Amino acid sequence: MSIAKTRQTLLEVARELFARKGLEATTMNDIAQASQRGRRTLYTYFRNKEEIYYAVIENELERLSEKMDKVAAMNIEPEEKVLTLIYTHLQVIKETVARNGNLRAEFFRNIWKVEQVRKAFDREEQDIISRVLREGVERHRFNIDNIGLMTDIIHYVMKGLEVPYIYDRLGRGLTEEESIPMVMRVIRGALGYCAAETK
Repeated sequence: MSIAKTRQTLLEVARELFARKGLEATTMNDIAQASQRGRRTLYTYFRNKEEIYYAVIENELERLSEKMDKVAAMNIEPEEKVLTLIYTHLQVIKETVARNGNLRAEFFRNIWKVEQVRKAFDREEQDIISRVLREGVERHRFNIDNIGLMTDIIHYVMKGLEVPYIYDRLGRGLTEEESIPMVMRVIRGALGYCAAETK
């Protein structure tokens, strides 16, 4: 088995154990046994359990980053891309938290540590948002004075919406389909939306 595959196997086993038992109750021995690898192999890749935990979070964030890249590459109008980026971000974060069971409690308890791990992902996400905004400006669909500032605003709004979205506290009583037109109006207003010219 290649080095990359072995590391990935260890991470997936660790993620499942953390999700089921929690970070505190999971030991390095548990991970080594469940992955059918020796402790020596485990320590070749990771110095300790915390390092594995942060690698698991990075792995989960990479899934989100890949999905965001796919949205940015879609052949849709720039304002639809911004809307889709927002909902993709929120949906993947919610799925990640839901599928990680007991790990989610650790995620929220150590949110400041998780933020350290998120820094690289946040930069990638900001680059994606910035590219989409620039595309909208170049296509004369957005009227934005400062793309950097607007990127920061959208990025921090998405992060701020994560917890209410995860716990279904966002737009209580509304379906997602009902909320989308309202969110689109906010996006268009914030981005100085200009309708496409019809030929």
